[in-house]
Parts: sequence; C-alpha cells; structure tokens
Amino acid sequence: MIVGCGDVGLRTATLLKNSSRVYALTSSESRVAALQQQGITALQGNLDQPDTLRRLAGVATHLIHMAPPPLQGHTDSRSQALVQALMLRSSPQAVVYGSTSGVYGDCSGAWIDETQPLQPQTDRAARRVDAESWLNAWGSCGLPRIQVLRIPGIYALDREGGTPRERLQRGTPVLQASDDVYTNHIHADDLARATVLSLWRGKTLRPLHVSDDSDFKMGDYMDMAADLWQLPRPPRISRAQAPTALPAMTLSFMSESRRMHNQRLKTELRMKLRYPTVREGLQGKPVF
Repeated sequence: MIVGCGDVGLRTATLLKNSSRVYALTSSESRVAALQQQGITALQGNLDQPDTLRRLAGVATHLIHMAPPPLQGHTDSRSQALVQALMLRSSPQAVVYGSTSGVYGDCSGAWIDETQPLQPQTDRAARRVDAESWLNAWGSCGLPRIQVLRIPGIYALDREGGTPRERLQRGTPVLQASDDVYTNHIHADDLARATVLSLWRGKTLRPLHVSDDSDFKMGDYMDMAADLWQLPRPPRISRAQAPTALPAMTLSFMSESRRMHNQRLKTELRMKLRYPTVREGLQGKPVF
C-alpha cells in the first residue's frame, strides 16, 4: 500500500505491480479511476480525517508512506493518524517512510552519515522529525520493520518541476562561490528503486540516505545544467543580496549546506545507482 502516491509513488508502483497487488490511498474521488487504469487498487481516505483511515488496517503486508506532513506547525498529525489507524489490526511486516535530509539542518558543508544528530532548523523539517518519531515508536514494539529514507532534492527529466531548466530560463541568481552551499540529489527512478528494495532489505530502525554520488555546490550544479542545455549561466550574488533577490523557499534551501554519505544505500540495500550523478540524470543517460 502506498500512502502519498504522487510522482515517486507511481514510479514505485510501476516496479511493484507486476508481482504484487498494489493499493494506494487517495482523498480525491476523481483520482480513483486514474489509479485503477494504472493497475493500482484505489482506497479512499483522508489523512486529515482519521475516521476515514480505519479501513486501511490489515489491508496490506507492506506499506510505503510518502505523504507530506501538514503545511503548518511542528508536528505531523497525518503520520500520527496513519499509525494509529494501522495499529487497529495486525501490523504490516515492513514500512518505508520517505523523510527529508532537512532533518539535519545546516552542517556547514561537512560530509555526514546517518548517525548525524537531527537539528531541524525549519518548521518543515521539524514536522518530518516528528513523523520519524511516530514511525520509530511503532517499530520499537517489534513489528513492523521500519525503514526511514532521508531524501535530498528529487529530480528527473520527466518529473514536473524536476529540473532547473525553468529557473535557468528565468535567470534566477545563485550565490557567489564564497557564500555557496553544497546540495544533494537523487533521481526519481533511483529513489523508487531504493524504496522497493527497502521493503525487503531495509534494517529496522536504521535510517538510510537515498542520495547519489554528486559532490556539487548549488551554483556549480546550475552552471553545469546551463552548459548541458546551452542556456546562459545564472548570475551570482552575495548572501547579503539574497534576501531581496530570491523567493523565501529558495532562500531557505540556501541556508543549509551538507554532503550526504550513501554507503548504507550501497551495502545494506545492495543497490547500484542508474544515475550516479546529476550529470547522467540531466542528460537522460543511465549507466545501465
């Protein structure tokens, strides 16, 4: 069962549906037919209305939770409601939760692994930490096996808003080299593959970075994309200029810098990346 069956959820379902019956939770009646046309059994329910979730208990043996938290506050009432509903009957065998690398806050560009302390610096990241705590508390009872995926920026040529092309075409500035931050990426197809592998190979209560091998500062990443597509490189500005030149959301991403080790992805999930860096992904050239 997939809760939060957006772009990555649909990619994951494609990998699963030939060998398993796949369910997806949707709060939209109009989306039921579209899911069914793709071979997915749609279940109607709303994470903001806990009473509608009771029907989910006992339906599936494996759960993928990719639904975002609410837009406000420091807690994730949606994950809380989902966990409480699924505890009404026998727990699934395994749960994979899609969290965010933002739970670490700013690491000043340091390389980090999954033992890095969580220091969320935005409400958005704090809600993800709260969701992780609900899932881990559930898993600490013995079942289900919980795998938390900490995910950086997701991209793909065929994902809506999944490349920096529009930003480059608008001429949105990036930080000058001395102020720039490191950024991490994962191709949407590799994320879907990691999600499926985690259902069976993930180790319980052991978070995992789903990040590729790229080692780019944000401005260098944008320069590379511009060169690949023969677009003008973005202008560079100082951090002092950024608050008046950039949208608030973009500015928030430029306030945190870290580089994510992905050794667990490769050794524990035994996964080989199809798109080891953003260069292969933006060119649409998988390595296998």
